[in-house]
This record gives sequence, structure tokens and C-alpha cells, in this order.
Amino acid sequence: MENVDILTIAAHPDDIELTCAGTLIKMVDRGYSVGILDLTQGEMGTRGTPEIRAKEAEAAAAVIGARFRERMNLGDSRLTTSIENRIALAEKIRMAKPKTVILPYWEGRHPDHYTAATLGYEACYAAGLKQLPAGGEIHRPKKIVYASMYWEVRPSFTVDISPWFDRKLEAIKCFSSQFSGDLRDVTELYPAWGRLIDRITTQCKYFGHLMGVDYAEPFVVKEVMAVDDIVTLPVVSV
Repeated sequence: MENVDILTIAAHPDDIELTCAGTLIKMVDRGYSVGILDLTQGEMGTRGTPEIRAKEAEAAAAVIGARFRERMNLGDSRLTTSIENRIALAEKIRMAKPKTVILPYWEGRHPDHYTAATLGYEACYAAGLKQLPAGGEIHRPKKIVYASMYWEVRPSFTVDISPWFDRKLEAIKCFSSQFSGDLRDVTELYPAWGRLIDRITTQCKYFGHLMGVDYAEPFVVKEVMAVDDIVTLPVVSV
């Protein structure tokens, strides 16, 4: 693991790709460094195996252009905000020293997703505590943003990913064990590849239309957004 500008933390392999891969690819193209941290191995998934998903995750990270992708083993469908997990994640944050951290939105269908949001926030704070019994130099990220693609909440801001949308799909397609096939398995949340692409395209188009572009990804922040110049605000009001 090395220092990065942006560290993205999520519960499972493929969560990052579905929610914010377009933004990550855009940031890499702009010269920022990106790291990905999966909190679990995805071992409870109906399809695939942890070994297969690890290979898929590395392939997706290469498409994104991430400096590193690391998988922790905090328990798929057993993820908790324990003190032990907070310290373990805080050590990773100290190692990566990100300026910005992307977390899942703090509400969700899967308990691991909203648990990852809480655990991530707590670990970001704890990483800056001098007396924390954890390795590494103290570090606290400047900004936390929450990827809100799969929750019905008005975004604080959206990121135009129009030129990067095809590469987002390429990163998602790396997870063939999860999404390949022609028929929907009704026991799973996500449909097979064809219907998944239709869903993702529709979602990204919707958020794109909110800001007058083809495709976008949504994010939420808890703080007030600061604006220096009200003349150059990009989204048209009327």
C-alpha cells in the first residue's frame, strides 16, 4: 500500500465499480492517485468464490488505474463496527494517507453497506488520534464523500462521467462471475449482464440529466458545500 490522493472504501468486491468507478477513472485521468480497499472477500456471494472475485477485483482495479487494491477480511455479511475493526481500518488509512475518502452511503439494503459507512467514518477519525493503539503515523483525511448511487436521496453533487462511462462498464464487466449470463436469477439483487447494463445506464443517465450531461455519478456530503464564485456555477437554473 502506498500514499494516494483518494481512498475508496467499500464492503465487497464490485461495490466500488457499481457506485463510483467512473469518478475514480476521471480522477486518475486528471492526475490524482487512487487506492481501493475492500473490507471483505465477498465470500458470502451466491456466485463465484473469494479466489475468483480477487482476480476479478484486480482486473477491475487495472481498468480504473488504481495504485493498489487491497482486500481485508472483516467478514462478508458479518461486518461490524467493532473497536478491533476500527483500529485495523485506521491503520490502513494511516498507510495510504488519503486527502479524500469515498464511502458507501450510510443507508442501504445490505447491512454491510451502511456498516462500512459507519466503520469508515469512525476509522478516518480514529486514524488522527495520537494515542490510538495502532501502527503508522497519525493521519486524518480532509474530506469524506458518500457514493449514493443505490439510495433514494438527493445528491449533494454529481460528477460528470460522460467520457468515462464506457470504461466504468468495462470495470464492472471484469466481475463476470457475478453478472454473466442471460437469465435473471430471482434470488439475487442484481440481474445478469444485459439487464445490469440497462439499469446502470438508466441510473447514470438520470443523474447526468440533473446536471445537463449524458452520464453522472451521485455523491452526498454531510457538510455545507462552499462556493467561491456564484457567476461560474456550472448547472443551469432556468
